[in-house]
Amino acid sequence: MLGVLAGFFVVWCIILVGMFVGRRGILGENARSVLSALTFFVASPALLFETLSKAKLQDVFAAPLLVAAVGAVATAAIYFGIVRFLLKRPLPEALISSMSASLANSANLGIPIAVYVLGSASYVAPLLIFQLAFLTPIFLIVLDATTSTHRTTTLGFVLMILRNPMIVGSGLGLLVAGTGWQVPALVLEPIHLIGGAAIPAMLLAFGMSLNGSRPLQAAGGRRLDTILASGFKLIVHPLLAYVFARFALGLDSQALFAAVVTSALPTAQNVFVAASRYRTGITVAKDTVLITTVVAVPAMIGVALLLA
Repeated sequence: MLGVLAGFFVVWCIILVGMFVGRRGILGENARSVLSALTFFVASPALLFETLSKAKLQDVFAAPLLVAAVGAVATAAIYFGIVRFLLKRPLPEALISSMSASLANSANLGIPIAVYVLGSASYVAPLLIFQLAFLTPIFLIVLDATTSTHRTTTLGFVLMILRNPMIVGSGLGLLVAGTGWQVPALVLEPIHLIGGAAIPAMLLAFGMSLNGSRPLQAAGGRRLDTILASGFKLIVHPLLAYVFARFALGLDSQALFAAVVTSALPTAQNVFVAASRYRTGITVAKDTVLITTVVAVPAMIGVALLLA
């Protein structure tokens, strides 16, 4: 469990720095929106490209990836049905909330946890690949379509996809991985440096957003949405992953433990970035990231005890 604690310690250190910087106004009034734009348009696409360009595409057909896909999609679909049709939330807001309930922090928390708790970073690779290559781009495509102010034609839809930097970064990364082409070091090095700014900038922006606010405030009007999203992420998502992995695929021992632990990761910070970018669901995204990041440690300890 030291790996879990170490991963969360790093994350919370950067978040606290963001809170301090934001509270003192060191970077100015628009720092949070600038950092969010930096991650969305520049740093995250570079990170996605580098990560996916090095992926092994045969991992797409592995059982752990199937568990990641079924668990995340089922969690998102069930939660979306609740907030969209029972709570009557607008479609874009319901999509952001569904991202909060199903997208895991598979990079800056998932990788260290996989290395130090599970023994190898390969255990989180299927979840990372699925989220970056498929689930996140699909969410962003639908968000682009539903937040458009005019009727989207087929050509407009294609152009909309091509204009989304995170989708472009993911697509180009998969293209490189599929062709086996080795990106020249001279080209990859600046991409690597730019991509390295994504996670710290994202966490700093998130830390800035916490100033002057607390989770589950009545003024936000989305307490129920946030509680449901947090419960879905930390309980429903790993439970669905366990049921599918154990009874549908017959996984056991370390493979089953790895599938459930990675599903219990907290909500990814890039959900907050997406909410800021599309200007919807910000309260649910911010509060769910905060709550799940705090509660994920005891949740993962519980998973370890149950599956030990």
